[in-house]
Amino acid sequence: MAETSKVTDLASAVAAHVADGMVIAMEGFGHLIPFAAAHEIIRQGRRELTLCRMTPDLLADQLIAADCARGLVASFFASGSAGSLHEVRRRIERSDPRPLEVEEYSHYGMVCRYQAGAARLPFFPLRSYAGSDLPKLNAQIRKVGDPYGGPDVYVVPALRPDVTVVHAQRADRCGNVQMWGILGAQQEAAYAARTVIVTVEEIVDAEVIRSDPNRTVIPGHAVTAVAHCPGGAHPSYSQGYYDRDNAFYREWTPISRDRAAVLAWLSQWVYEVPDREAYLERLGEQRWTGLRVADRPSQPVNYGRRASPVLEHS
Repeated sequence: MAETSKVTDLASAVAAHVADGMVIAMEGFGHLIPFAAAHEIIRQGRRELTLCRMTPDLLADQLIAADCARGLVASFFASGSAGSLHEVRRRIERSDPRPLEVEEYSHYGMVCRYQAGAARLPFFPLRSYAGSDLPKLNAQIRKVGDPYGGPDVYVVPALRPDVTVVHAQRADRCGNVQMWGILGAQQEAAYAARTVIVTVEEIVDAEVIRSDPNRTVIPGHAVTAVAHCPGGAHPSYSQGYYDRDNAFYREWTPISRDRAAVLAWLSQWVYEVPDREAYLERLGEQRWTGLRVADRPSQPVNYGRRASPVLEHS
């Protein structure tokens, strides 16, 4: 029986699956950050989203500046180690131009929330909040008694996004998604969500996926739509395809200090370009070439197969 293709274009995936008011997770931990998908959400004018993200970085700054998000559920607020998120700070510190609802967790707290959502559990226990001030700041972090007689433990509620969006190196047409390099909570966030959109550097044949199955982080049964989107993680990086654009992260800090400059950047780099291909063309061949990486293949792995047919016993 022929398998159904899940490949579509990014604009169609966002139009079909991302609606105003949704809870949307956009994961990728410094690596494989889904910037192209975020820009398409901005381009389509989605509003009142709750954005969930470990290390929200400048992806959050851009979505919030575009007035797409009313809330942020996150851990560690920073612009990729290059400075503050000034758009986020304006919202939190001065409600400028309007307030931002914020739920802050530790990195592990966010992972535990996704794990609980993926397992369909109501909450997840963890010990790492002992001695922390976060429970005082976030009423969702609570203590419960150990039913087996141990000390009380902190718990965090399950997180079940309406949509999870991730970027990856490759997938086949059935949505089997492979990643390598630094991973974050992509798998947990995908299984926790009702809908999963994946953008990828390459669409490959199923035989490529089957040749190295351990790299399949998100199997096709958990994926709703796959969009071919080369360069979809820029300015973050995609291991084996292109490097992190550190200059971009440094450039963002002075831009984000000035709301007018942020809006001008969104106009030039999001609203005035129809898709990621046009974005990369505007970025310029010289800059893109400077981010290319040399080959460094991993060593082959022999998965083995039966050398002779199974003998039938009478």
